[in-house]
Amino acid sequence: MFKYFMNIKFPLAGAALTLISLAASAQSNTKLNTITTAMPFLRIVSDARAGGMGDVGIASPADVNGAQLNPAKMAFTDRDFGVGITYTPWLRQLVNDIYIVNLNGFATIKDKKGSPNGQTIGGGIRYFSLGNIQFTDDQGNNTQQFRPNELSADLFYARKLAKVFSLGVSLRFVYSNLAGGTSDQSGNVIKPAIAGAADISWLYSQNFKPAGSSMSHDVSVGMNISNIGNKVSYTNGLIKDFLPTNLGIGIGYKLNIDAKNQFGVYADFNKLMVPTPSTADADSNKIADFRQKTLISGMFGSFNDAPGGSAEELKEVTVGIGAEYMYNRLFGVRAGYFYESKTKGGRQFATIGLTAKYSIAGLHFSYLFPTSAQRNPLDNTLRFSLVFEINKGGIKSQPKGFSLVDEPAAPAREKKKKKGAAIPADTTPAPAEPAEPSVP
Repeated sequence: MFKYFMNIKFPLAGAALTLISLAASAQSNTKLNTITTAMPFLRIVSDARAGGMGDVGIASPADVNGAQLNPAKMAFTDRDFGVGITYTPWLRQLVNDIYIVNLNGFATIKDKKGSPNGQTIGGGIRYFSLGNIQFTDDQGNNTQQFRPNELSADLFYARKLAKVFSLGVSLRFVYSNLAGGTSDQSGNVIKPAIAGAADISWLYSQNFKPAGSSMSHDVSVGMNISNIGNKVSYTNGLIKDFLPTNLGIGIGYKLNIDAKNQFGVYADFNKLMVPTPSTADADSNKIADFRQKTLISGMFGSFNDAPGGSAEELKEVTVGIGAEYMYNRLFGVRAGYFYESKTKGGRQFATIGLTAKYSIAGLHFSYLFPTSAQRNPLDNTLRFSLVFEINKGGIKSQPKGFSLVDEPAAPAREKKKKKGAAIPADTTPAPAEPAEPSVP
């Protein structure tokens, strides 16, 4: 896919795809065999909270942006409503007009009595702007300017099947317009690509509290198979590229020290369920055989198709680990690390994060430090999320005796009683009872 676009007759179109590739090849003595997909922006973690923990979040506690990494965990949210917006600068050290914006929201479903019944619905929109690109002709003359962009829109539903177990599903519409109707060397018009995709996920979360202890423990395990969708092409060609279908498994442990102090450690393991190019395919310009596989054969065959065998398959697994401390749900600090094999892209970086909340509003910040020679588009970049989480009853807790329902005014004597005034005795005579008839 990327080699195909690098031959387009304008100077920056190939560069635009390189900017959004999460598996960019590093120049080193190590033999590289990275996995490339269409629409790789779907694998960018734009949530600043997860970004502060090494892009970890499959088994972490649910929040507004939780469905990005695991829709199923939203069934465990203890809030009624939530809205969040995240801004992620991209390649900020080189340009200032490439960015990702995410808008997410959720609402819990109540039973007839107004109590949560373990069901949550929600959705989100992600917009990726790749800045302005100047197109040129074969002689280098400017022809037109274009702003490549990509968009995805999600809807999700999560439900508890038991007190400690939930399932989740997301449906996704994806639109990618990278070249604005220009043509390649063969005269094929480059058009926007459109895809439909889905996520299937689950989460197990159990709380333990030893007898006689003031502390409790939360253990969680989750899985999310994301971006299961149709293959796409940017031309009318028969050869199409895979979406970044991914298998993610997460584990987590949280220590609830007391009512105000919590400390958690989380880890995610991710593997693209996309065919691995053979060495010959990766080193030649021919149409790679792996791109001709069907969606199902590509997904399930991705676990044993690496040319290097099981050793190379293990290198395709990325690992993220993160830790988080929260005080009274108002202040938090976090840190994390992300590792990817050098032969599969070489992304290795450390992250730190911060949370500050007041009432229903909160801000999450994260910052990324590269730890390898491989450059990362988020190197030394600050990203942030603004979130609003609301419980039924209003913006803040209601004072005692307050009601949102209008009540009739209290009687005057009740008001006087509250003021300490004496209440006059009721001197109204009681009605006389009728006399009993005399007996003759």
